[in-house]
Order: sequence, then C-alpha cells, then structure tokens
Amino acid sequence: MAKSGMALALLLLATPAFAADHPSFLTGYWFGQGEPNDKTEMWLAHAGANGDFAVQFRACRRGQKGKQAPDLFQQGKWWFQDGIEYVQITLANGMVVFDETPYKIIAHDGNHQTYSMPSGFVFKSSRVDANFKMPPCELVS
Repeated sequence: MAKSGMALALLLLATPAFAADHPSFLTGYWFGQGEPNDKTEMWLAHAGANGDFAVQFRACRRGQKGKQAPDLFQQGKWWFQDGIEYVQITLANGMVVFDETPYKIIAHDGNHQTYSMPSGFVFKSSRVDANFKMPPCELVS
C-alpha cells in the first residue's frame, strides 16, 4: 500500500467509534469572515447530513489587489456531540493531513451560528444556499 493510502486508512480508523450525530440544524452551507489573528480571511463550509465536510478558505490583503494567496480547500468529516461540533480534516488541497478541532456551539438560530475554538476565538457564520460564491477580495478588503 502506498504511503498516502496507508495514511488515509489510518485516518479512517481514527474516526469516532460512537454513532455520529449530524443534526439538521448544523447541516448545509455556511459563510463566515475572520480567523484567529487574521480578520481578512473568509470561508465557505459545507456540512453534509452524511458527515462529510468541505471548506474553502480565502485570505484577502488590503492593497494587494490580484496578489491574494490561493484559496485553501479542505475535506473531512464532522459530527456533533454534547454541544460540540467536531471537524476532522483529512485532505488539504489534495494532500493527506490530520487535523481535528472541536467547536463549542454558543448560539444557533437556524440561519446564524456562533461558536468558539478551544483557544477562545469566536466565529460567526450565516447559512447560505448551495449556489453561494465567496465574494472577490476587492469587495471585502
């Protein structure tokens, strides 16, 4: 088995053994702005009802029109347990990785959510439809 195939197999074995919960209030497409230590970033995430997760990150730098970093695309799994949404990233721009982050749900009304990372950084996002596209950096930076 190739190294990347073996790594992926190990990652799949690392997924939670409990019956994963994917509540409908968290499924769908979510758009937000701001990352720890960088308010110029935005993201568009999709949490599937089957536990699949995908996110696109875009970093925008004021005054650097046309010089933005390439978007980062990540994929993996997500589940919800005891008020915490867990996101396990297994691919980043096609490369095998392993990154699992718990996000504490602080507030959720069906169209907006507020959640925090273990570091205490608070994120806010809004539900968008499946055809939503992130705005170009020129409109937000």
